[in-house]
Amino acid sequence: MANTVTEYREEDFLMLSGIQHFAFCRRQWALIHIEQQWEENVRTFEGRMMHDNAHNPDFHEKRKSVLTVRALRIFSRSMGISGECDVVEFHEDESGIPLHGYSGLYKAIPIEYKRGKPKDHDADELQLAAQAMCLEEMLVTKIEKGFLYYGDTRRRAEVVFTCEIKEKVKKCFEEMHSLYERRYTPKVKTGSFCINCSLFNCCMPQLCKDMQADKYVEEVIKEDLL
Repeated sequence: MANTVTEYREEDFLMLSGIQHFAFCRRQWALIHIEQQWEENVRTFEGRMMHDNAHNPDFHEKRKSVLTVRALRIFSRSMGISGECDVVEFHEDESGIPLHGYSGLYKAIPIEYKRGKPKDHDADELQLAAQAMCLEEMLVTKIEKGFLYYGDTRRRAEVVFTCEIKEKVKKCFEEMHSLYERRYTPKVKTGSFCINCSLFNCCMPQLCKDMQADKYVEEVIKEDLL
């Protein structure tokens, strides 16, 4: 009996970039994507400026054997996500795929721009892998690797898309869809990373370890009315 693949409706797609928030802190992701809360700090501003510089949807450049495309819209019906690649390089390769308007065959390599330097967790790698998985589904091809470009080091860090990282990406999005459908914000798990979080004031980690942020606000309002 053949395995059936669930396909999400377009209106149920989640933001691909949300996996970076989710992998770093599930509560942060829920505050942003479910409760629609957001605060900008220096780190988020710098990151946004770097992405704005990389995102030019009209930019297509062919140099020798490499075609560079910016702000490429991508999606995956099987994972129920949509988003945008900062940059995708298409390298001429005999084992690649054809591209409309260009002669030859090409292999796709996604590149994600990040502020700062490589981190001690895998949130960036998961986001890049999710982009590659979307491209694989859209182009009917296999993508073996991609790169993360960090502003501090000004170097590319290679990311190999193993079966393990792809499986983790799928599980993350499955859990994200489940939480989003239930409109559930996970309880906070505090740590030293909380101090630099742009949502520290919204999250209130020390005050609502056992309570969702919106429930906490409701309780405060009730107290003021009494």
